[in-house]
Amino acid sequence: MATSLNNCKVAILAVDGFEQAELVEPQRALKEAGAEVHVISQKPGQIQGFKHVDKGDKVAVDATFDQVKASDYDALVLPGGVLNSDAIRVDAQAQGFVKAANQAKKPIAVICHGGWLPISAGIVAGRTMTSWPSLQDDIRNAGGTWVDQEVQVDGNLITSRKPDDLPAFNKALIDALAKAKQAA
Repeated sequence: MATSLNNCKVAILAVDGFEQAELVEPQRALKEAGAEVHVISQKPGQIQGFKHVDKGDKVAVDATFDQVKASDYDALVLPGGVLNSDAIRVDAQAQGFVKAANQAKKPIAVICHGGWLPISAGIVAGRTMTSWPSLQDDIRNAGGTWVDQEVQVDGNLITSRKPDDLPAFNKALIDALAKAKQAA
């Protein structure tokens, strides 16, 4: 891959119940581009992935929310998965992490049901984003505009709808990180 993200650190925020492809595919793409990627969660050890409604693989947690801060990272990835997204959206530390990254204008890449965390963190008002279709009312109620497309970029917020959108999602995230790296 032509893009080099050497010296870039990316945090993937997730808990048990994440949609497996939406965590491991961006993780793989970012590592292949040279980024250092950490899975950040509520508890140490491993978190359980899902392939839609069936249990998938477990993924190792690199650090917990209380061990790191948004300023340690160049970007965030928020995978979906209904169980993951519903649980993480009410975590005050996860919300604070997202708010801090947004205030610093760091890329925040969100896919599928992952949009619940930015909604709960209060960063959606005035933004245009996409998601799994069932979140469109939540986005609108939070003051955002919902669109149905493969990937939507609104400033530092990168959003996609579902696992089928991962190639476009990964490309948009890597492009945003490369652009931020050049500007630094």
